[in-house]
Amino acid sequence: MSNDGDLSVVGLTFSYPGSAPALRGVTFEIAAGEVVGLIGPNGAGKTTLFLCLAGVLPVRDGRLSVCGLNPALPDERRKLPLHVGVVFQNSDDQLFNATVFDDVAFGPLNLGLSPDEVRSRVTESLATVGLSGFEPRVPFHLAGGEKRRVALAGVLAMRPSVLFLDEPTVFLDPRGRRELLSLLTKIPGTKMIATHDLEFVLATCTRVLLLESGKVVADGQTRAILADAELMDAHGLEVPPSLK
Repeated sequence: MSNDGDLSVVGLTFSYPGSAPALRGVTFEIAAGEVVGLIGPNGAGKTTLFLCLAGVLPVRDGRLSVCGLNPALPDERRKLPLHVGVVFQNSDDQLFNATVFDDVAFGPLNLGLSPDEVRSRVTESLATVGLSGFEPRVPFHLAGGEKRRVALAGVLAMRPSVLFLDEPTVFLDPRGRRELLSLLTKIPGTKMIATHDLEFVLATCTRVLLLESGKVVADGQTRAILADAELMDAHGLEVPPSLK
């Protein structure tokens, strides 16, 4: 049976040099195709968790399996970009080429794919995010929502099984947010969405992990977690208006 899209985390602990642990014994499993919200106050460890799962940060304490790969092993970590994509909070961190085409093509080119296959993937990914014809545009001249979709297209061009999205609605106006919400509901695969936008979590995620001080303090169905006023208040969050 394929485990592409599965995530397993057991006892993950991570500290930045000279700092207290950012993650403390984090344990959870996510099945292929699940859409899971990662919520919690600032400094809870959400971004650190994504960076560990994506192989960006070295993992020494705990056991991880991402699409059957162990990010702690260098040979397996190098294979992660074939399976995992990360969309960062600030799209400008992912857009660094002169044209949209070059940005979206960057990943496939680094896989050594043929020019025809690269062009095909760029065309397909831009169509998926609703930006067909944007290939010659300059990324830094785009609106915030368009930048976010170009960054997502660059990730989708790698055809990952797992998507990590870090604060995907930040900097977006209402139209950009609606477009992103519609888009994410159509993209297949496993998705983890770290965000303070709890209405967005309610609209996109079937399950929620609540993280605070580097620990998972709640794991359950989205509506049950988000509607629990006592739990939310205890961890610096509020029940979203639509559930009040």
